[in-house]
Amino acid sequence: MCRDLLPMYPHLHLVLMSATIDAERFSQYFNGCPVIQVPGHTYPVKTFYLEDVLSILQSVGDNHLNPETNGLGLDSVLTDDYKSSMDEAISIALVSDEFDPLIELISIEQNPEIFNYQHSETGVTPLMVFARKGQLGDVCMLLSFGVDCSARDHDGKSALDWAQQENQVEAYEVIKKHMDCSPAKLPEENELLKKYLATINPEHIDTVLIERLLRKICTDSNEGAILVFLPGWEDINQTRERLLASSFRDSSKFLVLSLHSMIPSSEQKKVFKRAPAGVRKIILSTNIAETAVTIDDVVFVIDSGRMKEKSYDPYNNVSTLHTSWVSRANARQREGRAGRCQPGTCYHLYSRFRAASLPEFQIPEIKRMPIEELCLQVKLLDPNSKIADFLKKTLDPPVTETVKNAITVLQDLGALTQNEQLTDLGEKLGSLPVHPSTSKMLLFGILMNCLDPALTLACAADYRDPFFLPMAPDERKRAAAAKVELASLYGGYSDQLAVVAAFDCWTCAKVNGQEALFCSKYFVASNTMNMLSSMRKQLHSELTQRGFLPADTSACSLNAKVPGIISAVLVAGAYPMVGRLLPPRKNARRAVLETASGAKVRLHPHSSNFNLSFNKSSGNPLMVFDEITRGDGGMYVKNCSVVGSYPLLLLATEIAVAPPDDVSDEDDEGSSGDEAGKSTLGQQKEEIMSSPDNTVSVVVDRWLRFDATALDVAQIYCLRERLASAILFKVKHPQDVLPPALGATMYAIACILSYDGLPGNLATKHGSGQSSTDASGSAEGRKVGFILPGGFLMSLLSEVPPNAPHHQKSSNHPGGGSGHIRSSRAPAGRFNQSQQHPGRNSSGPGSSASQSFKRQRDAAR
Repeated sequence: MCRDLLPMYPHLHLVLMSATIDAERFSQYFNGCPVIQVPGHTYPVKTFYLEDVLSILQSVGDNHLNPETNGLGLDSVLTDDYKSSMDEAISIALVSDEFDPLIELISIEQNPEIFNYQHSETGVTPLMVFARKGQLGDVCMLLSFGVDCSARDHDGKSALDWAQQENQVEAYEVIKKHMDCSPAKLPEENELLKKYLATINPEHIDTVLIERLLRKICTDSNEGAILVFLPGWEDINQTRERLLASSFRDSSKFLVLSLHSMIPSSEQKKVFKRAPAGVRKIILSTNIAETAVTIDDVVFVIDSGRMKEKSYDPYNNVSTLHTSWVSRANARQREGRAGRCQPGTCYHLYSRFRAASLPEFQIPEIKRMPIEELCLQVKLLDPNSKIADFLKKTLDPPVTETVKNAITVLQDLGALTQNEQLTDLGEKLGSLPVHPSTSKMLLFGILMNCLDPALTLACAADYRDPFFLPMAPDERKRAAAAKVELASLYGGYSDQLAVVAAFDCWTCAKVNGQEALFCSKYFVASNTMNMLSSMRKQLHSELTQRGFLPADTSACSLNAKVPGIISAVLVAGAYPMVGRLLPPRKNARRAVLETASGAKVRLHPHSSNFNLSFNKSSGNPLMVFDEITRGDGGMYVKNCSVVGSYPLLLLATEIAVAPPDDVSDEDDEGSSGDEAGKSTLGQQKEEIMSSPDNTVSVVVDRWLRFDATALDVAQIYCLRERLASAILFKVKHPQDVLPPALGATMYAIACILSYDGLPGNLATKHGSGQSSTDASGSAEGRKVGFILPGGFLMSLLSEVPPNAPHHQKSSNHPGGGSGHIRSSRAPAGRFNQSQQHPGRNSSGPGSSASQSFKRQRDAAR
């Protein structure tokens, strides 16, 4: 958009600034705009690679290599037959452009004798073949193997000469850069590297090598902090534990610190303080230390070459979090950390060949993240354009499947029509600075008089978890139990509601002068809470400016402590991320979550529901979650909450009525291939809603099936239509009072949701009533996802959470007065998850046992 507007507005100047930007590429995108290089002042940094490190460590005697393999030699694999096959493969590749035979021979034996082989008649090597033909991927593969670039054929030409002669520019540049950064190495360095890579998986972090290198640095120098770049928390923890189990545990000589976004701010601040004289500071960090912070006493950097990178798989619609190799831009940033304030040294724990094959830059976020917000902004900027066509004009267009997935999400939210036209709701959702799903949650929260929790959930989704991870194992158990106890204030079994409860308690504690005590007891990061508080104020202001909130918002949070309504607000923001918990698989210990696609994913160990148990005979609890992540250990969800059925029935995109399973099965058996039978079945489906007491099935989003009476289903249908009308009314007339009928509907929905608590099949064990911070036996609470809140939390929230909803008249929330309902009344019936008939092909993946979500309908009558 900016590129297209610049020629129309010549007075407009756009300046892009970055330390790692691909300046030439951006210049070409903006029609050859000028590039200004502003050199920064950095001190010289001496760089070593893995082969250098191995040689340095070898020089002091004790080598990391397995002593049993030191004297082993390699038998030659170049038999006469193999030489003949190599000659033939090289000739075929040169003449016929058939590279598969040559690649196969190289891949079978990744041996220098193979990939440096020279044709018996011409002296041509595989690298020369690939360079001449412009096979860039195969060139990079050979370079990563350590191929000899200096080899020449019988005419005296090298691979570089071949690439230049055939005008293979990219191949020429890759080989030249590789040769420029690869000085000639001693044969013993090659041998050391070869043996090391034969015994160690380069994809894993070698903590033993890091420990030995740290010891060597400390032996050969007197001062200077050491910064070690590691991929993630597990690697930091493993390295820390190894160091503290060795001579580095001596606190009079060494100070081992960790730097990670999840550790307390007090621990993070320690990395900036200079260590006392005679004490060596060692910092174990993720890539947070690449650009975000500067530690002025760092002289030595150890770069593992690995980092955690979040991406998105559009074909399976899951996020991915994998350990991957850094880019060259990342590597340069890491080197620079050693030369910020004085000359330094950087040790890359990967070979020069690996360094030459690293990508220049990371993949742009637009190609590795969901883009719902971006697609909605495209429609706001250009309502008449097709989203896919618009995004094709970007510097790095996203994958087509990513665009399709984003459009589907926006259509399910009601932001776009099936023809990609922007709706009134979509226009309002796009006007708020949050994800469209979060915007819809805020609107629902306002209608339900549950604004405060909605604001907290919205801001927490865009920021980070306020709970920090303590270093000590015992403290970690207490932190997990503390999170469970906080969630239990609002019903329990929820990671998201733990954040809501933590913010509410922190706010009260701050007013009472108990902020430090609360944060310490419940492992909450006060700086994160302050940021969430600031974000909430900004979002509150945005809602007020757009007319969604009145000047006096005191009535907008009357139901802010009703667990059932808070849970419904959460569902409004998380939908369609819904699943059901299944019993543990065979030979497994923990339950798994089944999603609408039929995928089975595990719960992350950091989730409050990780060890959740439930009664198998009672059915499968429903869960909402933020995203599915595929990591190095498989697919999992990290933040999830157990919810009742009514929020889903009210907020789902599609519900359909069907005959009960048992009736359908009988009819299916009797009418297979019979036109008359099909007619009878069609008549029956028309008649199932004719009597209010008929038992029917409700299928949600074509996979979750619930049993209910026809009357209950009719009421739900009516409430769904009224809820959609109320949301649309507030979108079009944000400052107007809801019509009486819609106001009464909102009150009725609030009443229903207030009784839609958690299913009774969860194994809640309150024990003696002790809180997580008062008792050491908090594993009970951790196991079931609920701990009876202790006296300290209850004293912070002085008002006991109400059991009934409120819907008071105000300029923004009309109708119904301040209704208060006794627990003996409830205006709804029961919806039970259906028990699938054995062998029946249900409307969705998997099957479910009967699950009861009771509404005391008899009492209501």
